[in-house]
Amino acid sequence: MAIKVEVFSTNSCPHCPAAIDAAQAAKNELGDAIDVEIIKIDESAENRQRAIDYQIMAVPTIMINGELEFLGAPAEGELLDRLKSLI
Repeated sequence: MAIKVEVFSTNSCPHCPAAIDAAQAAKNELGDAIDVEIIKIDESAENRQRAIDYQIMAVPTIMINGELEFLGAPAEGELLDRLKSLI
């Protein structure tokens, strides 16, 4: 079973690209061990509702398996280390 990584972001957030890059780098290194989903909360009502359901009030936010792990953009190594600890 793959680890589910959700990155909540917006198009106007200056820090969100770093969080997305960290998640993509982790996906590149860990391959099928993780499933990365980028959720832009300003692009659809469904995405906004997901953020509300998780009670997300700031972006970027990274959820791992439905649990808040990072508020803000983590360093690539920090996210990778956290994901490796779950494998």
